[in-house]
Amino acid sequence: MGIVTGAASLIGAAVAARLVEAGATVTLADVDQERGTAAADALGATASFVPTDVTDDAALERLVALAGDDDGRLDIVVSAAAIFDERQLETTRIDWHRVLDVNLIAAAVLTGKVAPRMPNGGAITYVASVSGTRSQPNRVVYNVSKAGLLMLAKTAAQQLAPQGIRVNAVSPGWTWSRDIERRFGTRDRADEFAAEFQPLGRVADPNEVADAVVFLSSDLASFVTGTELRVDGGYGALGPEALGQAAVKFPPREGA
Repeated sequence: MGIVTGAASLIGAAVAARLVEAGATVTLADVDQERGTAAADALGATASFVPTDVTDDAALERLVALAGDDDGRLDIVVSAAAIFDERQLETTRIDWHRVLDVNLIAAAVLTGKVAPRMPNGGAITYVASVSGTRSQPNRVVYNVSKAGLLMLAKTAAQQLAPQGIRVNAVSPGWTWSRDIERRFGTRDRADEFAAEFQPLGRVADPNEVADAVVFLSSDLASFVTGTELRVDGGYGALGPEALGQAAVKFPPREGA
């Protein structure tokens, strides 16, 4: 039995689909009822949708109660809810609170609510981001929220280890999403953009992120906890010289 929040997003829906393919019964949760319902319906009888505002404690409690088996047991929880409200350092206090609430605090509160229902061997995975460990030109708030999520994975893993519950994070690089489509229009254009800083030369597919989540949720990762698994096409491997763009623009003198 499992939960996926943020399940109306392309990554969230892909995670739910991969978990169902692996044999899990999954409850999808999101504020977007239309897309969330459609995603669950496409997965058949072992998937259902519960409309959920992750910033509402009562809504989270309802989700947890509905998602468990007859004994209330939950085996897998994936927190993928996120928003991208961003005005860098001009972001208002209200918007800071909202982003942190959705992207970080909701994951922590959900973890506290599901842990008593999880057995030894249960797995919690947060969908974080490479933005949690790298500064980026046009982002401040999102990066801070994802940095907090990575630390939450470490501290929650330590807290829940005595119960045999594993907690990890998956950090995607630039991945095809509705937000990316809105900003760049086509997949080809997004791939060209990402090729500037992801050595594999493209954005990730949501299914590639989902496969990493399924791995961390499975017995194959039975001794993995408190870690970050990057699915970033090499983004995190680059240094300040990036993919060599500077050397192309400013080549060394001949013979140097």
